[in-house]
Amino acid sequence: MTADTADAVEVRGALVQLRRATGLPVAFGGLVDSGSHRVCISQLSGTATAALSALAVSTGNGLGGKAVALARPCAVTDYRSSRQISHEYDVAVATEGLRSVLAVPVVVRRRVRGVLYGALRTSQPLGDRTLGAAMAAARDVEQALVVKDEARALLALAREPAPEVGNAAWEEVREAHGALRALAPRVLDPALRAELLAVCGRLAGAVSPGPGSHEVGLPPREVDVLACVAAGATNAVAAERLGLRPETVKGYLRSAMHRLGAHTRWEAVVAARRAGLLP
Repeated sequence: MTADTADAVEVRGALVQLRRATGLPVAFGGLVDSGSHRVCISQLSGTATAALSALAVSTGNGLGGKAVALARPCAVTDYRSSRQISHEYDVAVATEGLRSVLAVPVVVRRRVRGVLYGALRTSQPLGDRTLGAAMAAARDVEQALVVKDEARALLALAREPAPEVGNAAWEEVREAHGALRALAPRVLDPALRAELLAVCGRLAGAVSPGPGSHEVGLPPREVDVLACVAAGATNAVAAERLGLRPETVKGYLRSAMHRLGAHTRWEAVVAARRAGLLP
């Protein structure tokens, strides 16, 4: 699965959420194509025709193009007669029988990455509740894309060969490992999450178990907590990174220390490194 295809899955889920929350019969959307810089409508939900499928929306054109240009939600009560938008896509919209339409941009780090649309087949105002639900669906896509962007950036760093592995380089490896472990549970895409965890395993396995080490297995969440501790995080910071309660982090840490035969946090980290669980 390519990155673009994986990201489109997030749009598809958001459209289902949008229809469920608003009761709108039709929702569609897509992401900005990096080559053409146009929004390609790739996901349809509740449509009766394929008229909108693969439609390429240019910045400034139509309702979605206006939302992209302004980086804010836009809506019209009657698409065909609206004077607030240009009408390059009237044929596709009319073929699908849409009248009232809203468009909400998906904005990540001040850059529009896509657009979600919701529509009625009748001409009537779309209220604040409907707009709010559409914006919430767009925020979910934005957060998912941020997590994926971070994951891909960390994966790229982790794949870079290190010409010399000195102390400073190992610290970078350990920081990357901790960041990846903390990020993986937040990634909903199973393929990307599996890739993140596989890279974590390679980073941890880059260090041969030390002399006198013994076979130790820890549950994934305990390894996540130890990776945060190894990076110098307090229990509160580890909890924030991992999306857990501080008390839960303490519980995982106590369990890991017991399994590793350690009496302190740092002894647990050292023991985990000797066992090949941490880089």
